[in-house]
Order: sequence, then structure tokens, then C-alpha cells
Amino acid sequence: MLTQSNDQFGDIRDAVRALCEQFPDEYHRKVDQERGYPDDFVDALTKAGWMAALIPEAYGGSGLGLTEASVIMEEINRAGGNSGACHGQMYNMNTLVRHGSEEQRQKYLPRIASGELRLQSMGVTEPTTGTDTTQLKTTAVKKGDRYVINGQKVWISRVQHSDLMILLARTTPLSKVKKKSEGLSIFIVDIKDALSNGMTARPILNMVNHETNELFFDDLEIPAENLIGEEGKGFKYILTGLNAERTLIAAECIGDGYWFTDRVTQYVSERTVFGRPIGQNQGVQFPIAEAFIEIEAANLMRYDACRRYDAGEDCGAQANMAKYLAAKASWEAANACLQFHGGFGFACEYDIERKFRETRLYQVAPISTNLILSYVAEHVLGLPRSF
Repeated sequence: MLTQSNDQFGDIRDAVRALCEQFPDEYHRKVDQERGYPDDFVDALTKAGWMAALIPEAYGGSGLGLTEASVIMEEINRAGGNSGACHGQMYNMNTLVRHGSEEQRQKYLPRIASGELRLQSMGVTEPTTGTDTTQLKTTAVKKGDRYVINGQKVWISRVQHSDLMILLARTTPLSKVKKKSEGLSIFIVDIKDALSNGMTARPILNMVNHETNELFFDDLEIPAENLIGEEGKGFKYILTGLNAERTLIAAECIGDGYWFTDRVTQYVSERTVFGRPIGQNQGVQFPIAEAFIEIEAANLMRYDACRRYDAGEDCGAQANMAKYLAAKASWEAANACLQFHGGFGFACEYDIERKFRETRLYQVAPISTNLILSYVAEHVLGLPRSF
């Protein structure tokens, strides 16, 4: 097994790997083939305390930082699993921890830490706005002690396997705010209650067996006490989750990248053609080595983004760049792994085609490669806004 450039978290890695060994490739392959959800795996992670990593100890969690959370996600992917089944509980958590009221933290966090509740869903993206978040059309109008929600969301993950959802909606019309990022608010939604009172979920079948949905809100009423933080400041709050999400996705891609390089390095060292291991050929060595180098570089950017996030510093650029570098590196490693396994790379029993599909997603989500480049061009290099 190849080694990471950073082994500071050996105890966490060893513990997560030991848990993941109880769920071998065959388990994840079967879940994928059945388009199922890895309930047993997620339950095991929860019981071991890993899904409560970011919850403060005072509320029953481990009180760890995003750095440690990213290591957990990385190891799940490196072991052949798919953190997409549960990573929402990680990147959503700090939105509630940092911006929720004490009453909200007392109400939800201990129950999330124990596994009684799952907070794995975040409702932001809409069909007509995509990543242009400030233009979203879903509204939340306050009426007495309730907010009435109307609108639509799309590509909202893990709704069917979560109890709670973080929802972003516009509480002040765009025409009445000075900045387009103002007037947005975030709420915590009880999914089961919502599904019987105005919210409809429509699953979207996709190539990755990733549980995701369209959501429709028709006069959904939620208690005013479910507002997180101050009304109108939701865009600022949601960035807490988005930067965490991008950094965690980077870690997952790094885990994928190591999985692919581990597999292909072993295979090309053993596969003999024309009387010699194919790994002896530079045409095989170089793409693998190049992908590994880029994974190691992405790893460093991931840790920088995590350090800044945990210190409460601005980490938008680092989170975006880490996600870009890691997604690119894992995709290159995936291509090399598939290519050098030849026909066997397409056989389900080797798991390469499954992981190949999974890691391809991150060229598109949760933010596309081109939008990251636009962000860096504008916010880091000072170039004119391109859109």
C-alpha cells in the first residue's frame, strides 16, 4: 500500500481502516448493483462515533476539526467505499454548530451524535439557477410563528436516508436588498414531517448510485424557531457548509486516487505480457507516477484548506483549489487504472468501473471545474468577473 505524505493522523486512519475491513469490496459492489444504500456501513460508522466527529464533546460528539473529518472521509474512499452516502453529516454539521442557537444545538446535536437523527441533506441547488445561488427562487415567507416555503430544489442528496435537512430560501425579495447575497435565510427542516405537509421528493436515477432528488415545496409550513441564525444572513452562513463540502470532497478524491494507484501499481507489477511485467514499460509507469504526484500535491492543498477552516480563517480559495486539484488527480488515476487493467477494468468484480464512475462525478459536483477556475481568476487573480 502506498503511503500518504502526511501520517499525523495514524490512530484515526488505523481505526477507520479496521472498521472498513468489515465491509469489503463485495459489500459495496452489491449495494451499487442493487442501487441500494449502505445502511449497515453508515450505522457502523455512527456507532463508532465517526459521524459525530465535528459535534462538540459537550453535545456527545468527538469535538474534532474538519482536518480529522477529512481524514475519515479519505479513508472510507481509499478502502473502496463511497463517502457520498454519508458525508453530508460532516459538511452540514458546522453550519448548525457555528450558527445555530444554543436551544437548537441542545435539541439536535446529542441526538445526531447518538445516531437517533441523521443530518445528511442540504437543500440549496435549484433547476433554474444551479450554482448561481443568490438567484434562487424558493421563498420562505413568515406568517406569525411559522415560515411558509414555496419553490423547488434539485440534486438534493440523501433526503430518503436523512431525518433533517439544511434548507436555503429567500426571505426578502431580490428587488428589495442592496446586495444580491442578502435576504437569504437557512432553516432546519424535519424531513419526515415535511413530506406529509407540503414537500414532495422525486428520486433521480443516475450513473453513480448516488441517492439524490428533486424537491417541490407547496406551502410547506415550518416553525419560526427552525430559522438558523439571523434572517437574511443565510448566504454567509451556508458558505460554512460549502467550503467544508469542497474540502471534504477533495479528501474523498484523494482517497479515490490512492485506491486507484494502489490497485494499478499492484496489477501492472504482476501482469506479464511479452515475457515482462507491463509495469516495466515507461508508457505504463509515467501516467501512474504523474497521477500519484498530483494526488500528493492535492493532499497538501487539502490540509491547508482544513487548517484555515479549523482556525476560522478565510479558506474559500484553498477549498476550491483543493477540490480542483484532487478531483483532477483522482480522475487521472482512474483513467490509468482502467486503461492498464485492459478488459478486466470493465468487469464489475474488479470494482474499478464502480470507482471510476464515482470519482468522475467530482469533475461536475458539488461545483464544476470551470466555476472553480472562474472563482480563482476573479477572487485570487483579480481578473474581471466573467459571468
